[in-house]
Amino acid sequence: MDAAEFHASVYETVRQIPPQKVTTYGHIAKLVGMPNHSRHVGQALKFLSPDVHPPIPWYRVVASSGAISSRGPGTDGARRQRDELIAEGVEVSEFTAGGGGGKVNMGQWGWFPDPGRWRESVEEGEEGDEHEG
Repeated sequence: MDAAEFHASVYETVRQIPPQKVTTYGHIAKLVGMPNHSRHVGQALKFLSPDVHPPIPWYRVVASSGAISSRGPGTDGARRQRDELIAEGVEVSEFTAGGGGGKVNMGQWGWFPDPGRWRESVEEGEEGDEHEG
């Protein structure tokens, strides 16, 4: 899979995350068949244009701990991600030290479909809600 195919697969998979659910960079990597590429998932989402249609709910992807990562000094990505999740009804803890945007309870809000079943159902053309694990 080349970089363009990887990014397209990441974007299509992230579009399947149901509202009021979150998953991790690592789980998206597993779902697209590249389990060792969680950082690449983050990079794909980092460079996503806000004008892409249909929209890609990038804010539904968080760190494995449920933390919203800081995007670096002088950026507002963590705040925007937190605000988007709260607007959907996801509970997010207070901002964390070091500029992080808080934390999501993955037991309550996590979405982790089985990667094997996911790939089979995507190939068959099924929709996202049927993939909850």
